[in-house]
Amino acid sequence: MTGLFNSRNSSENISQYLQYLRGYDYTGKMPVIIDFYATWCGPCKALAPQLERLAEEYEGRIKVIKVDVDKNQAIAEAARIMSIPTLFFINKEGDIRRVVGGLGHIDLQHMAEELIAK
Repeated sequence: MTGLFNSRNSSENISQYLQYLRGYDYTGKMPVIIDFYATWCGPCKALAPQLERLAEEYEGRIKVIKVDVDKNQAIAEAARIMSIPTLFFINKEGDIRRVVGGLGHIDLQHMAEELIAK
């Protein structure tokens, strides 16, 4: 998974969505994973414990933010969230790597390592 955030892979930047992140703990000072989910979504429920574990393992190095698309439709629409779960892996420069669907813990760890290696 090397080169995750090179210019060919990432044309989205978190700056496009900052106005919608007010009230969330986004500072831009460390890499972030945003989990777009819904409470009724089975795959989202399956992914939640994996993300919680990842947040604990990478505490102080990566922030995990959860966005309920039913309660926060403005950011979901602005970010063109068409399927859930959708994950945004955001490096320190604000570049977004969008992943639709669930990931296993090992894949989440690889993505996390890529985020902090940059």
